[in-house]
Amino acid sequence: MRKYGKNGQLESVVCNQCVKKIVVKEGIVREGAAMINHAWDYFSEKDGEVHHFDLCEACYDELVSQFRIPVDVEEQTELL
Repeated sequence: MRKYGKNGQLESVVCNQCVKKIVVKEGIVREGAAMINHAWDYFSEKDGEVHHFDLCEACYDELVSQFRIPVDVEEQTELL
């Protein structure tokens, strides 16, 4: 869950799963976190809804460890 200030700058991020406060300094997330934004489409029961949530790195790891098909991971050659 992300909270933004009146100026549009990111103020806080909380993991939706475990409620851990994720470090944010000067509007930048300073530790591992996954931000999910998904717009559901015609063939779902959630057509027209957009879901937003955040997971800390530990909750992300726990979630994907349950997948029957592992997450496809590729190495970045340039880090931003």
